[in-house]
Amino acid sequence: MSAKFEKTFTARPADIDELGHVNNAVWVQWIQDLSTSHWEAAARAEDREAFFWVVTRHEIDYRGNVAEGEIVTGETWIEGKPRGATSVRRIEFRNAAGKTIVSAATTWAMLDRASNRLVRVRPEIVQALTGIQ
Repeated sequence: MSAKFEKTFTARPADIDELGHVNNAVWVQWIQDLSTSHWEAAARAEDREAFFWVVTRHEIDYRGNVAEGEIVTGETWIEGKPRGATSVRRIEFRNAAGKTIVSAATTWAMLDRASNRLVRVRPEIVQALTGIQ
């Protein structure tokens, strides 16, 4: 249903856990960074000023990992139609060989900046993020 958005991440020394690879908490941060970057790149300025998103649920599958200095490509897209104030976002991280090593489905809720209250995801916002009316 959606246009995809990509961003690369490099595993820094601070990202590495005692097992020698990227810590799970870092993957969650990268999910948020990727999703936020997509919103900032795709949304209209007036929508970025009026609304913001918060995560209500993460579902993450770990199929591999990367070590310090390795690069992953994160790809995200909106899955399905929004339900009221929420939208499901899919995310995949691929290693240098192109293998998906982490995938996630995250549910985000849109809030109005002025009131901090949930608001229905509007068609123009869906179009900006997906390219579909």
